[in-house]
Amino acid sequence: MTTERFPDRPIAATIAVVIRAGRVLLVRRANPPDAGRWGFPGGKIERGETLHQAALRELKEETGVNATALRTFTAVDAFDYAGDGRLRRQFVLIAVLCRWLGGEPVAGDDALEARWIDLETLAGANLALSMDVAGVAAQAAEILAEAQS
Repeated sequence: MTTERFPDRPIAATIAVVIRAGRVLLVRRANPPDAGRWGFPGGKIERGETLHQAALRELKEETGVNATALRTFTAVDAFDYAGDGRLRRQFVLIAVLCRWLGGEPVAGDDALEARWIDLETLAGANLALSMDVAGVAAQAAEILAEAQS
């Protein structure tokens, strides 16, 4: 019998937060953690990549959308548990606020779906959201509003 070995340390990953015309870009995840839930496009940072490069690469791979990275603004935890309750992996998701440049979302890579969701109805949109999605989206919208005033 082989025992599954889990990483000893958290895994650094980025999430790309893109807001356009009052809507936020989300994907329905195909893989753990949070398979089947809606969250921001994102994934693990590759060796030699900056946070912004990783966020933009993952955004393009998962949605086909092009953007420019504006700033890193928060980080959240994501936990992936095995069926027996043991912690398989812990991710530290570093949020990068991005400005949409072009493209309409089409699910790719490890996304089942990709679409724009109205920010005002996000919390009550009857979507299975990953933890912290509504809060991170609200924080990003606040940063954009402050920058425009």
